[in-house]
Amino acid sequence: MISQADKARVAEAIRAAETKTSGEIFCVIARHASDYRLVPLAWAAAIALVVPAPLIYLTLWPASIIYLVQLLVFIAAALVLSLPGIRFHIVPRRTQRERAHVQAMQQFFAQGLDRTENRTGVLIYAAVAERYAEIVADAGINAKVTPQVWEAAIGALIAGIKQGRPGDGFVAAIERCGAVLAEHFPPGALNPDELPNRLVEI
Repeated sequence: MISQADKARVAEAIRAAETKTSGEIFCVIARHASDYRLVPLAWAAAIALVVPAPLIYLTLWPASIIYLVQLLVFIAAALVLSLPGIRFHIVPRRTQRERAHVQAMQQFFAQGLDRTENRTGVLIYAAVAERYAEIVADAGINAKVTPQVWEAAIGALIAGIKQGRPGDGFVAAIERCGAVLAEHFPPGALNPDELPNRLVEI
């Protein structure tokens, strides 16, 4: 999803941003937040349930044949709808956003962003298949910065991914987040780097 050169650019952007703040920035890009394996099955079952009615009224086929046709329709629909190019288009947008948000929160805790000394960890997260981006900030930051402040950074990240340049999107988002953090959380005397400066691809 993202080249090694872009990963290096992102790491450098994080390092540069963190020299001006006591906050910690970490980036995660996910191919997708979920595989949604059950969604094609649900659609296939709904399609298969409709099949018997017209066959009962319009044909003289026995129940065994109608059942066989219904079963074949279910299998064919499940196989077709499970293709990646189709599967992500039949998942409700709300479901995609919910799954992506859940994964963003999981990554926030998995990467240790909740364990910084002053609770100033920030996760920049993007799920490509869902076309979803989110910035998750720890308690210390949320006490001073409202979620709306991050909208410009999220917009820059989404724009870069849509244009096929996720590296540019992350760098732009990091720079915007860094500016907000520098304003509210200037670096201390020591300013230790508590988390690795990198982008994780999952």
